[in-house]
Amino acid sequence: MSRTLPAEGLQTDVARILEAAGSAPAEAQQVAANLVLANLSGHDSHGVGMLPRYVDAVAEGGLKPNAEVRVNLDIGTLMGLDGQHGYGQVVGVQAMELGIARARQHGSCIFTLSHAHHLGRIGHFAEMATAQGLVAMHFVNVLSRPVVAPWGGGDGRFGTNPCCIGIPLAGADPFVLDYATSRVAQGKMRVAHNKGERVPDGYLIDENGAPTNDPGVVVVPQGNGLFGALMTFGEHKGYGMAVACELLGGALTGGGTWHRPADTSRTVLNGMLTVLIDPERLGTQTSFEQEAREFVQWLRQSPPGQGFYEVQIAGEPERKARAARRKDGIWVDDATWGEIVAAGAKVGVTVTP
Repeated sequence: MSRTLPAEGLQTDVARILEAAGSAPAEAQQVAANLVLANLSGHDSHGVGMLPRYVDAVAEGGLKPNAEVRVNLDIGTLMGLDGQHGYGQVVGVQAMELGIARARQHGSCIFTLSHAHHLGRIGHFAEMATAQGLVAMHFVNVLSRPVVAPWGGGDGRFGTNPCCIGIPLAGADPFVLDYATSRVAQGKMRVAHNKGERVPDGYLIDENGAPTNDPGVVVVPQGNGLFGALMTFGEHKGYGMAVACELLGGALTGGGTWHRPADTSRTVLNGMLTVLIDPERLGTQTSFEQEAREFVQWLRQSPPGQGFYEVQIAGEPERKARAARRKDGIWVDDATWGEIVAAGAKVGVTVTP
């Protein structure tokens, strides 16, 4: 069973719950809008299904409503920022606004962000940068129950550790490459489990380290109380990228890396290293625009391969999904909706479809 809900109404319900959990109205609206935008973009793993976890994290004390980003270091083109356990959708935007202003002023900016609660869809931050004509690179680690196995390993040792690159394209929508270094995002396994679906080969290992197609092994404890794990994308190559994100997003930022036994905490903390570059200040704006345009045109001239209807670039599937879902509504499975209703009840909010 499932339901299809209009984006506006869904956002209103989510904001009500967030406000009851302690957020000021403006923060509740900002977080709710970000979650719904993830659903609209086709990334239900980072959408409203995260709300129950946020409510639990606030109750635990690991997520601090109304926290703001703190500047620990500022030497112009290099900043060290601390999210102070605030909503990532808020402190992440605050960090990007600071970084974008510096990149426009100096031509580039590197900043670290530590101790941000779940940043959500990292592509949101790349879109902020590309809208200002900036190139953006983001390396993120995840401090939560480790759900991804190292290449050659048999259990979870780190998080889904996303990497994101945004590149503006003159006269066109930007290139926004946003991906987890795991074979698939953990949230997508939660969605698949709630829908009762199996997943393809090569995504998962069970609690004994054996291949499995059951997404539940990384969502709920198994018979022995242990969890399975996700695999990295691209075998050893994705594993290498995941380690780089842990070292850059976690160790370098000061936010920390995961190196302890798993626990049942609902808090999800992210660290992020961001590099912003202004092509105009670099002096390559004209050639950059021309070469980028010609290369993308060259890609699109490739005849569609078997099973495809056209060649796309990163960011296009999300934009197409937004247009369709704004028109047709957002699909929410019954299990996820039940969790949202229960989260509302925890803070005294009644939600009805």
